[in-house]
Amino acid sequence: MAVEGEKKTVLEMIQADGADEGCVTFVLHDEDHTLGNSVRYMIMKNVDVEFCGYTITHPSESKINFRIQTRGGIPATEPLRKGLNDLNDVCQHVLNTFQAKVKAFKEEQETSME
Repeated sequence: MAVEGEKKTVLEMIQADGADEGCVTFVLHDEDHTLGNSVRYMIMKNVDVEFCGYTITHPSESKINFRIQTRGGIPATEPLRKGLNDLNDVCQHVLNTFQAKVKAFKEEQETSME
């Protein structure tokens, strides 16, 4: 348990003894299916990824076990980083598009009131 003022661990990397860097389980704390399924989708789009899946250990726990296996000796941290960045870019695009449409709608409403 984290002491007050101390940062909680958000991401853990678990690697079996003797396993290469291309086969890693990541534990994401305080997350659920919302992030898990989205990140899994983005990571699986990477051609260097052989397997990517996640499990939630128990419904009462808010942590995800995320497994990534890569091809060609690429470290599993690379597709995770790329997947998170790609998901961030997609979310930013959706937010920008939404804000632009809301602004256009409000401007249209103001001009029709005049």
